[in-house]
Amino acid sequence: YTKEEIETWNVVYQKVKDLLPGRASSTHRKYLEIMEKECGYGIGRIPQLEEVSNFLKRTSGFSLRPAAGLVTARDFLSSLAFRVFQCTQYVRHPSSPHYSPEPDVLHELIGHCPMFADPTFAQFSQEIGLASLGATDSEIEKLATLYWFTVEFGLCKENGEIRAYGAGLLSSFGELLHSLSKKPAIEYRPFDCTSAAAQEYDDQAYQDIYYVAESFEDAKQKLRHWVTNSLSRPFTVRYMPFTQTIEVLDTFASTNNLIQELKVQVNQLSGAFDQIGTQNIMAAA
Repeated sequence: YTKEEIETWNVVYQKVKDLLPGRASSTHRKYLEIMEKECGYGIGRIPQLEEVSNFLKRTSGFSLRPAAGLVTARDFLSSLAFRVFQCTQYVRHPSSPHYSPEPDVLHELIGHCPMFADPTFAQFSQEIGLASLGATDSEIEKLATLYWFTVEFGLCKENGEIRAYGAGLLSSFGELLHSLSKKPAIEYRPFDCTSAAAQEYDDQAYQDIYYVAESFEDAKQKLRHWVTNSLSRPFTVRYMPFTQTIEVLDTFASTNNLIQELKVQVNQLSGAFDQIGTQNIMAAA
């Protein structure tokens, strides 16, 4: 990166970081702090995508794939199914450091990557991608809109307070302040997949509608329910992490691998409970 690009990074990083306390999700703040120690985040240096990708692989199984330009919604979402995030590498123009008309590497590194480091959020993002496999064009549009109102511009509750977790908020101080301003023109809606998937939005202006999730786990359960009841595909899919492939579950026979895997996991859990119980008894004695 050039000296000019690093200066742009410095301006944006410092401004956004100063605003995160009391506004950003604790998940984002937790992993951003870790990434400052392990990935070179901070003033004076733009982290290398390979460093960040290796960190994400260790924490959540996600990885980064540099994208030369814009990709279709179907291609972008399908990559999420494999826990791969296609990200840009260019830096926004220095004349406008706090705004970029399209996602740039500052948006990806500051907004997205700390969230992708969290296993629960990573799984939520992946499930949007898994839902896109075999989806119709109209369903892809709905899933892309869901992604917009969650991964890009989502809000969540923490201890009764609203916090930002969407990358479009966490990488833009203006949109972050706007989203939490509670101005009369802003509508805060409880997260609902059916509503969010059909909601129109303007990608060149601050949002006037935000969806607030009770938690990432709650959002994930609502997404699963919506996928099961709203998509037209006659099958479901699951990701196989050891082979990094997708398994289609469309017959009783095709579920056999999953059943066997669940049996192994139940036995492992039972064995863990037995050992914990034994240790507690010995400690009490």
